[in-house]
Amino acid sequence: MRVAVIGCTHAGTAAIVNTAKLYPEAEITVYERNDNISFLSCGIALYVGGVVKDPQGLFYSSPEQLAELGVKTKMLHEVTAVDTDRKQLTARNLQTGEEFADHFDKLIVTTGSWPVVPRFPGIELDNIILSKNFNHSNMIIEKGKEAQNIVVVGAGYIGIELVEAFQMNGKNVTLIDAEERILSKYLDAEYTDVIEDTLRERGIALALGEKVVRFEGEEGRVNAVITDHGRYAADVVILCIGFKPNTELLKGQVDMLDNGAIIVDEYMRTSKNDVFAAGDSCAVYYNPLKSHAYIPLATNAVRMGTLAARNLLTPTVKYLGTQGTSGIKIYENNIAATGLTESAAREAGLEADSVLVTDSYRPEFMPTHEKVTLKLVYEQGTNRILGAQIMSKVDLTQAINTISVCIQNDMKMEELAFVDFFFQPHFNKPWNFLNSAGLQVLPEVPAQEIVHV
Repeated sequence: MRVAVIGCTHAGTAAIVNTAKLYPEAEITVYERNDNISFLSCGIALYVGGVVKDPQGLFYSSPEQLAELGVKTKMLHEVTAVDTDRKQLTARNLQTGEEFADHFDKLIVTTGSWPVVPRFPGIELDNIILSKNFNHSNMIIEKGKEAQNIVVVGAGYIGIELVEAFQMNGKNVTLIDAEERILSKYLDAEYTDVIEDTLRERGIALALGEKVVRFEGEEGRVNAVITDHGRYAADVVILCIGFKPNTELLKGQVDMLDNGAIIVDEYMRTSKNDVFAAGDSCAVYYNPLKSHAYIPLATNAVRMGTLAARNLLTPTVKYLGTQGTSGIKIYENNIAATGLTESAAREAGLEADSVLVTDSYRPEFMPTHEKVTLKLVYEQGTNRILGAQIMSKVDLTQAINTISVCIQNDMKMEELAFVDFFFQPHFNKPWNFLNSAGLQVLPEVPAQEIVHV
């Protein structure tokens, strides 16, 4: 069995390693157009900020390790065409320019995503950088050394982590986003208001609700970002606007969402026989909405890549879908979220409501008992849990993994109220804060039904 894999980051590495172990007789060839594989792009801000000293720790595999499994890895090779009917691909060696054809019995497409780059006037100026791969991270660090004014465009997770890293390195930092709130896809205003205040207190300028119009520069190098509201000095600009699936190779050959994300079934099969896909190139089944959505996350990618390998010959293990669970640490605040925010649920047409719990995470008689803020979003009428968000100066983020399981299993708020959680004063209260959120939705007992003894 000849297996071809296109792309080798999160999903690709998981698919390759598992395919090699499960089918030792398979002839596996990997095509990767970069000069490295398996880079943890979520560690870029940690590398930029100096938390990670040795970037080699951000790689979790190598061509040498794959070779030990019998895998042939073709680095700096770009696949230029795929014919899924003839089971053939065309690749180009980026070092020599040589083009050649290869055939496969099974194809796993893990081509990932690429940053959205709007064609703003001035986009060609030097020191305007993307934030996606290892080469980008090195460029950000190198360009940032001499820069004093850093502008980050895009207030998602990557953008927020980068402005924090640069501020801690003593830079003048501006964060620009067209949305009125930071992290608006992940958190409701109860959280983003607090985080925005924290960023401003640290001296980070927030230009929210502003759209970039153009970049200006001198001698070919950027020196300002112009929005529809103002002008911001910039020695370096980092674009973190979002990601789009890298799927041109299969356009018109397999089913896709409107944005080009490949639609796969629960076994990672595309609409074409013997063609599998996984990771950021794909749509995922989003349990809160019971539909496919584009949610590029490393966690989704490694699960999907593993499943693609396990189901390569026979449908064996089903994908359970995703809640889009994620977490971030911003200065002293530990934050995590899963499923729908209240605003996103309403935008999706759901009749949503929420409860907000703010409490000490453990008994007040303990030496410390920091506050935790938990928000649960649920569907009116059914009380089905749709999403949750948490923030505390204590790391309580694992609670969001619990809620992720609840959403995956269609649990209701009243069921969460009475889930069995342990109690120990070092860790929590007799009523865990998750129970407390569920309890708030229980109906009151009508007065006439109360029996006095």
